[in-house]
Order: sequence, then structure tokens, then C-alpha cells
Amino acid sequence: VSRRLARRVRQGRFRVTLDAAFPQVIAACAVRPEGTWITPGIMRAYLRLHILGWAHSFEVWNLEGALVGGLYGLRVDGLFGAESMFHRAPDASKIALLALCRYAPRAGISLIDVQLPTPHLDSLGAEAIPRDRYLELVAAARS
Repeated sequence: VSRRLARRVRQGRFRVTLDAAFPQVIAACAVRPEGTWITPGIMRAYLRLHILGWAHSFEVWNLEGALVGGLYGLRVDGLFGAESMFHRAPDASKIALLALCRYAPRAGISLIDVQLPTPHLDSLGAEAIPRDRYLELVAAARS
């Protein structure tokens, strides 16, 4: 965690929740100027998965109670596949991912798959791994 992000978290200007606003998080993730893969049909499918207990969201709220960031994904045993994230305030999506990372060990999650490497995710400690190693980690997370 960068010093800047740690400082922002310590300032206490945000509150993080789990599964408190799943529909709002996925809707916010779908708003992209360049377009998105999160179609209305995909949203309905993930909402069903959320109701069934498979899909989860981490929400970041400002002190005024506005949703300013978050992420959602699927949990299967010890694997959490992060699907998408958004932010409306600086570092809010990073705070959501940090919350997931801190929650994971307590919840029995041993692998967080953020899918595609990006400089943003790399700055948070994500790393690309070879396919064979990934499959080993998935098998271990599923057992």
C-alpha cells in the first residue's frame, strides 16, 4: 500500500461496506465513456448471483453518505474474481480493493483474481502469473 493511500485511509474520510449496495455498484461500474461489457443482461445475471450469495460488492462511501467507489465480483470457495470497479472520488476504487484484500484472509479467500494487469492494479500489488501457476492457485483455493 502506498504511503499516499495509507494516509488517505487513516484520514477517515471514507466508510467501507460489504454487500450493502450491490445493484448501485454494478450500475456504476457499467457507466464508462468508452463503453462496457456490463450490459443489462449481465447486470441481471450478476444480481441473481448476488441474491444466491455468489456475487459480492465492496462499497466506499464519503462522509456525506454518497457512494463514491466500489467493486464487485464472484466468490467461489477461496477464490474471489473481481469483475469491475469504479470511483467518483480519488482513490475510492483503491480503497475498495484494499478492503477486499484485508477481508480476504478472515473470510478464507486465498486468491483474488483481478483479471487483466493494469498499472493501477500493479500499484496495489497485483501481479501477472503464468497460467500453470494460476491453475494451481485456483485448485488450492477451491479445495
